[in-house]
Amino acid sequence: MALTREYKMTVVTRIQRDKKFARALYAEALNALLEGETEEGLSMLRDLVHAEISFKELAQQTGLGEKALHRMLSRRGNPTTRNLFTVTKAICESLAFKPRVAFGT
Repeated sequence: MALTREYKMTVVTRIQRDKKFARALYAEALNALLEGETEEGLSMLRDLVHAEISFKELAQQTGLGEKALHRMLSRRGNPTTRNLFTVTKAICESLAFKPRVAFGT
């Protein structure tokens, strides 16, 4: 399902306004990636980049090219594990929090 520009702007605005929501979205993105829901996880990370950093700033922080980052976080993105962890770390630092890993039973 294609998302409208209005919906995307609503999400970006909420991320900028509500840090608790941004952190929850980050956690949900990582959970989606771990569960194999790659498109959804990358989409959420892309929304966080649009709201919290910019692709230009993310490129500077990670040493990866701006165009490569756009491709990596696109619907058909296929980042390497190393690049994905580099990007998620930069986003996490931008959100100014330290994630905790918890395993459910």
